[in-house]
Amino acid sequence: MGTVQTVRRVAVTGASGYLGRLLVRRLAQCEGVERVLGIDVRPMPGELPRNVAFVGRDITTDITDILADNGIDAMAHLAFVIQPDRNAGGARRVNVDGASNVMSACAAVGVQNVLYMSSATVYGAHADNPAVLTEDFPLRPVPGFQYGEAKVEVEAILRGFEIRHNSLNICVLRACPVLGVGADNFVARNLASRVLVSVAGYDPPMQFLHEDDAAEIMTHCLLNGVEGTYNFGGRGHIRMSDMARIAGSRLLQIPAPLLYGATEVSWRLGLQSSTPACGLDFIRYPWVVGGEKLKSEHGLGARRSSEEAWEAFVSRNGDTR
Repeated sequence: MGTVQTVRRVAVTGASGYLGRLLVRRLAQCEGVERVLGIDVRPMPGELPRNVAFVGRDITTDITDILADNGIDAMAHLAFVIQPDRNAGGARRVNVDGASNVMSACAAVGVQNVLYMSSATVYGAHADNPAVLTEDFPLRPVPGFQYGEAKVEVEAILRGFEIRHNSLNICVLRACPVLGVGADNFVARNLASRVLVSVAGYDPPMQFLHEDDAAEIMTHCLLNGVEGTYNFGGRGHIRMSDMARIAGSRLLQIPAPLLYGATEVSWRLGLQSSTPACGLDFIRYPWVVGGEKLKSEHGLGARRSSEEAWEAFVSRNGDTR
């Protein structure tokens, strides 16, 4: 572990995405942070705070010059292709190769703190999962689920950088889905339907993290040089049946053989772009993570429950379904 110094200049990859925008604006409000640099291939929407700058750059290219020119002390790596891609190689180029590029640039310019948003999907959704997953549980991403598999691969890359560059403080947060009034990403769009599809006979516990908790804890970990791997989820869980009730949505229960078969065929034929059949495991089996390690070691934890995060999401813009 390196010596933690005062962080004054922070970079955020994926700055134009949902989590990126949350984090950039939270960092911009922090005393002592002189500059926040957003990096993305898409422009950041809206007027930026005075201490926020933006650079349009693909993370699959070398970004060493950007970090050096801006004197970056800390890096939050959030850039990631979330939506499943039939061209798995294209997504992997961004998610895995891009992460390696970002870490190489951080090591080259002496960035001291790195925050990486991993995912609870690294544990997979399995019938034999315990009620609460802890950090020492084996990583078992659902086979064929690109998102979880890529997150596991990137975590391995980060461990390699830690071994080779002991001056780096690397924090990995294995987060459950983040929701709130500002939720705007692939996951949020799938959940915004007036019909929630479920696997007949299953009512799994679902876990969500409120966007305000996400921004607050990411900021603390990044600016304070928190090092290690931590689960990162909202308090408790909410059942799919309760999600539908709160949202005023219809819960459409379909037998597993029919739902999995139709989903896989429609995926392969290009009739839908939401998920191949393997993604249905996440609305069938449990994958709730515990946050005791982050709480006991750093006093950090979500203030809001999974249910409160869901309520905030469905109530945005007065939407009561």
